[in-house]
Amino acid sequence: MSQDLAATSGVTEVDERSHGLLSRLLAETFGTFLLTLVIVGVLVYSPLNTVGGLGVALGGAFAYIAGAAAVGRVSGAHFNPAISLGAWLGGRISVGTALSYWVAQIVGAVLAGAVLFATYPRALITLLQNQNPDMAGVADVFDNAVNGFGENSPLYLQTQGGAQFEWLAAILVETIISAVLVGVYLGATASHRRAAFAPAAVGSAIAALTLISFFVTNTGMNPARSTAAALFANDWGSGGSGRQLWLFWVAPLVGAALAALFYRAFGTPEDDELLLVEGDDEEDAAEPATVPATEPAGTDEADTDEADTASTEPEKKA
Repeated sequence: MSQDLAATSGVTEVDERSHGLLSRLLAETFGTFLLTLVIVGVLVYSPLNTVGGLGVALGGAFAYIAGAAAVGRVSGAHFNPAISLGAWLGGRISVGTALSYWVAQIVGAVLAGAVLFATYPRALITLLQNQNPDMAGVADVFDNAVNGFGENSPLYLQTQGGAQFEWLAAILVETIISAVLVGVYLGATASHRRAAFAPAAVGSAIAALTLISFFVTNTGMNPARSTAAALFANDWGSGGSGRQLWLFWVAPLVGAALAALFYRAFGTPEDDELLLVEGDDEEDAAEPATVPATEPAGTDEADTDEADTASTEPEKKA
């Protein structure tokens, strides 16, 4: 059964007998690397943020769909610690697998940030310093990609300090959009009948949720992506990017937990047949018992013996 589902799904089927833990972790590392490279790269490589929220939304959607198509059958295409938490609480994976996925996702996101940091043209920094004399290096460019609230809210920068989203608005928005994203993932991957549309469904959710939250917090919704951007930006641990990072872990994980609990309370158990890995129920569906064929009524052993005897007698010559 699992092979049939794997042929039709790029996201939902995860069979640890076909894919070991190392293969799944590498798949999650690759997918998170791709997702972070595109989302953060759009913000970093666009020094004047000319792409806006629409560019980030489309980039994130396309990156997720591509990553899910490439490695979804190996790991389930989480690429986000919030989705992994939701999958565990939703009964899809074990806690050990979820924690392992978290490590792989953070590694993939940090690698993507390192690539962007290392490849950013230093000559462009010199050009940008003509417009902003306070700019000192690449870390200043990464400030465009960090998630934040208050003075680090994109709205504050867009209005030149005229308005901003405070922490309460930020945590509410991040919790809600993360809950919706995890809910879409759990619902779209619940049945093999919908599996073929799961990458497009999750990618569409990423795009739509980014559009409504971009000016609030720069759209976190993914703790691994938020950590990677903050790590290479300014003021890690003391200023805005480091001090506010807690919100972009807490809110997505709380939203994921709410989505998973809602799914388990109102979901249909018969559809929840996939993503069972390492420590979860590994039993395949029981095969129907083979029922021996019964002889037609009215047939007894004497008739059977008589028929066998007649068939073995040599044919008499005319």
